[in-house]
Amino acid sequence: MIERIVDFSVRRRWLVVLVTLVVAASGFWSLTKLPIDAVPDVTNVQVQVNASAPALTPVEIEKQVTVALETALAGIPGLESTRSFSRNGFAQITTVFADHTNIYFARQLVAERINDAKPNLPPGVDIKMGPVSTGLGEIYWWAVEYEKPGTSAPMRDGQPGWQTDGSYQTPEGERLSSDFQRTVYLRTVQDWIIRPQMKAVPGVAGADAIGGFVKQFQVQPDPTKLVGYGLSFGQVVAAIEANNVSRGANYIEQNGEGYVVRAAGRVENMEDISNIVVTTRGGIPVRVKDVADVAIGRELRTGSASVDGREVVLGTALMLIGGNSRTVAAAADARIKEIARTLPPGIYAHTVLNRTQLVDATIQTVASNLAEGALLVIAILFLLLGNLRAALITACVIPVTMLITATGMLQGKISANLMSLGALDFGLIVDGAVIIAENSLRHLAERQRDLGRTLTLEERLSTVTASTSEMIRSRSPFARTRI
Repeated sequence: MIERIVDFSVRRRWLVVLVTLVVAASGFWSLTKLPIDAVPDVTNVQVQVNASAPALTPVEIEKQVTVALETALAGIPGLESTRSFSRNGFAQITTVFADHTNIYFARQLVAERINDAKPNLPPGVDIKMGPVSTGLGEIYWWAVEYEKPGTSAPMRDGQPGWQTDGSYQTPEGERLSSDFQRTVYLRTVQDWIIRPQMKAVPGVAGADAIGGFVKQFQVQPDPTKLVGYGLSFGQVVAAIEANNVSRGANYIEQNGEGYVVRAAGRVENMEDISNIVVTTRGGIPVRVKDVADVAIGRELRTGSASVDGREVVLGTALMLIGGNSRTVAAAADARIKEIARTLPPGIYAHTVLNRTQLVDATIQTVASNLAEGALLVIAILFLLLGNLRAALITACVIPVTMLITATGMLQGKISANLMSLGALDFGLIVDGAVIIAENSLRHLAERQRDLGRTLTLEERLSTVTASTSEMIRSRSPFARTRI
């Protein structure tokens, strides 16, 4: 069987060369599609469930939320293990599935079990699943901050941007005179301008933010005034909720035309909140501003971000599982540059961490090592074989093997990284080619010396076939030893 394969390959050498070129072209195409990363991602198939319940202590959230969710998730097909932790007002459950489980199928099963468990949870518990990403998914970071007034950012009174009195005017005309207000606005720009656009980048699973303050309209009732008017906190809350909705009354048809009837009741600023009527006393309306202070506040935060000592808002792009970190990070960087041109005057976004730089450095290192190794192998082959043409032909095994490996890695969903590419052993790759080429050269030289003339094409082909078959039989584990 082996002799037939070798004889066919030698006799149909141009067909073998053509097939080799096709396989190499397929490998080159696979190389362009192969996910490239600095290090391999060995994260197993897992789905994270995050539960938020601000009113519960760690013990309460463990008993009422964590245990209930773990019980609901038990028995899911493909589930291998579950781990969790409970904190003050927060719980996280991580479900680990068997390898080769489709991540979206696993998330669908988890979502179904969560919906079944919600009726058994305490009121006010907010449950969300984590993004379709892993611990190595943070591929791109960016920072949002103000430009220095008077230097990189011009100061123009009455126009959006920095003012001569040191305040900042938003495009909506709001004056931000304190550091707190400006930091709140930075977070608003991040959450409502940058973040939605970054989520639309192909390959990005989500965009997180840290730093700044989440803007809130806070109503702080005065207990003394509430007692004076005979009101409770619940009445104030109910009045604000009832007056923060829009109502629709279908439409009126007149003269063949339809007129939509609706009442816009959404509050848009602090003045609207202050003027909401809570109740009446003696025919006089009692408004929110009569019993409470309305102001811009902030959500309690557990961390902040800074660059060179300046407080900024930091954003993070998370890559989808199995994505190409190099292309996704490059796309995120291009999108940030586009967004930066549309930000309000005096505010800019810039890159803090770009995985592309690390991947490019890794590729450069691997390419340099592979090229140096290949040249060294060619030099050693030339010294051993004493024939430059034979050394070059033998060395061609290296790039062809690498291209075939790229096809296998793409089909096996294995990323090209420092470990997978750095593990290539050139000596092992060219081992078979070296011994066959050396044996063929020896037999060709011996036969030519015995005949005392240059061998014909047919004689060279038959000699190469016999030399190759001899080495394959001698190295085969099924070859029989003769004494």
